[in-house]
Amino acid sequence: MFDTRELGRRPGALKRISRSAAAPKDLGIEVIGVPEGATVELDLRLESVMEGVLVTGTARAPLTGECVRCLEPLERELEADFQEMYSYPDADDRSRDADTGDDAEEEDRLFLEADLFDLEPVLRDAVVLALPLQPVCREDCPGLCAECGARLADDPDHHHDAADIRWAALQGLAETMRDGEKDNAPRERGDDPQEK
Repeated sequence: MFDTRELGRRPGALKRISRSAAAPKDLGIEVIGVPEGATVELDLRLESVMEGVLVTGTARAPLTGECVRCLEPLERELEADFQEMYSYPDADDRSRDADTGDDAEEEDRLFLEADLFDLEPVLRDAVVLALPLQPVCREDCPGLCAECGARLADDPDHHHDAADIRWAALQGLAETMRDGEKDNAPRERGDDPQEK
């Protein structure tokens, strides 16, 4: 929770805050995220406006996860920018006078509670949106062998002589045709045992 009492309700009042906080649980997606309890560095700018407090900020945090191609662990640094308006509790009364009729927007509004605001939902949205959807250990990561699961970056010459099982029937047909060509090859005079 962050306190906005110093701003008062004077439009144009400004306060800057730099703070470190422990990352909440489940701050990320399945393959990458901020570890629970990791230090999140926050640089915030709180600005008092007519309707409430406009919070603009940047969050920096370490990321851990795994490469989606080769499953190797990876570590990154994340920087996420965000901006959110926290309305005064009585701003709801003022907005009813100038009703826009947009109920969905009304539900998404965040309010100050006793001059305090909770940054976690805003931080969570900003971090998740800034995460790579398919993190890779390097841009040209070749991934894993589809047959045996070997990491291809460790062995660039890795290959298997065995044919793909989906092509086995065609390979068998090709071998049959080759054998049939040998049987149907033209024979020279004297090769036929029935001629003798």
